[in-house]
Amino acid sequence: MSIGRVNPANRLEDQGITNLGNVYYNLIEPALVQAALNRGEGTLGKGGAFYCTTGTHTGRSPKDKHVVRTPDVENTIWWENNAPMAPAAFDQLHADMLAHMKGRDFFVSDLYAGADPEHRLDVRVVTEMAWHALFSRHMLRRPARDELDAFAPEFTIINCPSFKADPARHGCRSETVIALNFAKKLILIGNTAYAGEIKKSVFTLLNYILPGEGVMAMHCSANHAIGNTDDTAVFFGLSGTGKTTLSADPSRTLIGDDEHGWSDRGTFNFEGGCYAKTINLDPKAEPEIYATCSEFGTVVENMVFDPDTLDLDFADNSLTDNMRCAYPLDYISNASASSLGGHPKNIIMLTCDAYGVLPPIARLTPAQAMYHFLSGFTSKTPGTEVGVLEPLPTFSTCFGAPFMPRRPEVYGKLLQAKIAASGASCWLVNTGWTGGAYGVGKRMPIKATRALLTAALDGSLGNVAFRKDPKFGFDVPVAVQGVDTTLLNPRDTWADKAAYDAQAQKLVEMFSGNFAQYTPYIDEDVKAAAIG
Repeated sequence: MSIGRVNPANRLEDQGITNLGNVYYNLIEPALVQAALNRGEGTLGKGGAFYCTTGTHTGRSPKDKHVVRTPDVENTIWWENNAPMAPAAFDQLHADMLAHMKGRDFFVSDLYAGADPEHRLDVRVVTEMAWHALFSRHMLRRPARDELDAFAPEFTIINCPSFKADPARHGCRSETVIALNFAKKLILIGNTAYAGEIKKSVFTLLNYILPGEGVMAMHCSANHAIGNTDDTAVFFGLSGTGKTTLSADPSRTLIGDDEHGWSDRGTFNFEGGCYAKTINLDPKAEPEIYATCSEFGTVVENMVFDPDTLDLDFADNSLTDNMRCAYPLDYISNASASSLGGHPKNIIMLTCDAYGVLPPIARLTPAQAMYHFLSGFTSKTPGTEVGVLEPLPTFSTCFGAPFMPRRPEVYGKLLQAKIAASGASCWLVNTGWTGGAYGVGKRMPIKATRALLTAALDGSLGNVAFRKDPKFGFDVPVAVQGVDTTLLNPRDTWADKAAYDAQAQKLVEMFSGNFAQYTPYIDEDVKAAAIG
């Protein structure tokens, strides 16, 4: 039985998905919350938020993500970074998943990615769990109800957590699988209930498609000055570096917190919501994000709560460090209604340095910006990926290697051209450790980070004195009003100066060793900006 509004010419049967139980098309949020509760998928929390857990997988499983090696993408995929799957193996996986789905109920959400109509991607999300449909409606963008009558998906995602893959039969690594087939415009997700796999699968699609349209796909948050889209800022960074927190600035308009495009017209959000980490969320420092956890329909993942009062425990990470909330953009009072911005005036690259070596902010030349973009130095934070239990220093090119199907130079050259055309100022911001490495030092004070960002965005930071860092070559402010001067020189924050020097030299050598892979593909000015 089919329930809900859908294009009669684009039901699941027309996609070869038959003999299911009940199929619920495009249910709105109250109906999805009710369905999830009826099915025992979670708990109704304060304010009507939906509390749930994701089982074994409380983060993404990037090693289980595969791209199907079809002739149309053979020469354009970065295969060193994307595990291949044979077309025949995918076909067997697809057939076995469809057989597994028979007789089961499913929820279909017809949505799209991309606030710019010229670069919109229509996506159908088929989910086994009602709350996954709710999550998808938050994270993607919702067509107007009358648009559903003619909606035709360009790509379809089938998410079936109860299905276990067979590595020998399906050409994958484990029983968990995320398989992208660009030729068949189909993504299959099995044996994981972590909802983030849905949103990042769409992001991977856009990272492949949009560069061909001259659009820079960016793993970044974005905001602009109130009433002035020409004063737009983007914040590159991996999960846990502060994209959501730092872009949610009450003095600026939020465009989005995670995924954006930069076209010839300007910036635009891919998504319709935010997916914020909630561990140690502070109601004073982040009041609006904190408040969303008690808004109707907000999906609260993997958080411990009092069964009697339903109060959430933001400090209890016994389920995972990667506890999150997913909510629509309009739950943030200063969110942009259009999700559009101008060309970035400022580009901020966020890094979470677990070594405690980098300064809280540094000014980058365009060539240095390209170097740090391709390097993507940061630390994976606990819980974000399977097996990450403490901050793990890493180089994640373009600040998002797990979602990059093309070679890094493709994105690097696009960004280089965009920066040259716009004249954007570029900054490296360390939200990681100071006073020592992880385990010895402490996290960079968010108050200091906000003060430095405010000075960068309002232009006042450009008027202070800078020093050139002798090891990394970028410019670092000497003194900024409202910021402890000691923080600006990381060496001064370490009790053991010799230990700092050794750690800094180690990081320089890591940068140099990592960047060697890009030197055959980059311009001479970027080579000259290399560290070490």
